[in-house]
Amino acid sequence: MTVPLADRPDDSRRVSALLGLLFGVAGMGSSSAAIVLPRMAQDYGITVAQGAWTISLYVLMLGVTTALYGRISDLVGIRRPLAFGVAMMVGGAVVAALAPSYGVHLAGRILQGAGAAAVPTLGVAAITARYEGSVRSLGLGRLAGMTAVLSGLGPLLGGAVEAVAGWRAVMVLPVLAVLVLPFVWHALRTEGTGHRLDLVGAVLVALTAGGMVLLVQSPSTGLVVALVGAVLLVVGAPAVALWVRRRPLGFLPVDVLRNGTVLRSSLAAAAIPAGWFALLISVPAILLARSWEPWQVGLLLIPGAVTGLFTPRFAGRLLDRIGAAASLVIASVGASVSLLLAMAGALWTSPVLLALSVMVISTCFAIGQPALMGAVGDAVHVDIRGVALGIATLLFLTGGSVGSAIVGGLGDVIGFPLSILLLAVLPLLGAAGLVPSVRAARQPG
Repeated sequence: MTVPLADRPDDSRRVSALLGLLFGVAGMGSSSAAIVLPRMAQDYGITVAQGAWTISLYVLMLGVTTALYGRISDLVGIRRPLAFGVAMMVGGAVVAALAPSYGVHLAGRILQGAGAAAVPTLGVAAITARYEGSVRSLGLGRLAGMTAVLSGLGPLLGGAVEAVAGWRAVMVLPVLAVLVLPFVWHALRTEGTGHRLDLVGAVLVALTAGGMVLLVQSPSTGLVVALVGAVLLVVGAPAVALWVRRRPLGFLPVDVLRNGTVLRSSLAAAAIPAGWFALLISVPAILLARSWEPWQVGLLLIPGAVTGLFTPRFAGRLLDRIGAAASLVIASVGASVSLLLAMAGALWTSPVLLALSVMVISTCFAIGQPALMGAVGDAVHVDIRGVALGIATLLFLTGGSVGSAIVGGLGDVIGFPLSILLLAVLPLLGAAGLVPSVRAARQPG
């Protein structure tokens, strides 16, 4: 009997690795850019704090538009929105790299983030739609592992490129995505439900998501940003609720909002990228303050990046054996351990502990991300899977914003060790929230 191509492990290995490569290139938009902030700020004649907007606005647009891409993929398939998103990401990167002023640079970063948001949501949707069972679990694990590798290598690559060609060359690195997309083109689903996009619902969700991201970033961006975020969230959340009641099958289907598995899994998993982004910001900052060079910091983080190469198969088997909820609990507890290691490393300025903390958080990310997507993908109907994955990705990335905001905003006030300690509590709370799901999964029938 001939095995369908989509059921063959070799096809899953190739497609998931390529999608992970695409995801990693998008991730380098923040991890490699963060390492060159001081040089960029100096060229534009601004402070490093002002320069941090190049990361904040990128993450904002990344979070705001994820659900939009997910819902569009439900309607028209994956291929067209992914191609559109990659084109926006590449165009925005070129604008940001060549910008003559900081204002133009930020406009490019906004465009880049809005495009890059297509990659995590639609990459996961492509694997979820193409594979089933253990093949899908391994594929999701491989995608997360490749993402962790490239994002972890971002500081080293950024530091090396900056040393040779300057910070502008670092900003243009996402252009590499155009070399990857053709090789996964055939694996992207082209069919959708054919329904029209609920534009009002899309705008309301985007504004509310923007308010949430702005609010969690406000410790590092100021009171005005906090007020804007609070207003958008306070006004937007009730408006979304009313619109969903009026249009239960619209942009944000009511079945997604009422799905306890989607919400519990997403909120718990969000604590993992919170720790990951926090370490990607705080570890370089701690070492650069001790007169390390950017490329030296990048070298120290290589073991954390390489960890992602060996985690996918383990993550896939773990997911198959104990289920998504239990896998998320393990990843959450591990993330808390990683942050405690980082706190000790920050207190004692220990490069060994800091490197070890990044290795542990990279492993937890490579387990938690596929566990989240597997849980969400199995919990909803295929017609709304894209938007469900988009909402899950939105909350997942918002967790990253929380991590970067806490260490960026509070690190200078209370110090990195204490701010990292505060973050270490979040994964434990997420793990506690999943206990009912783990118990339910163990019950027969």
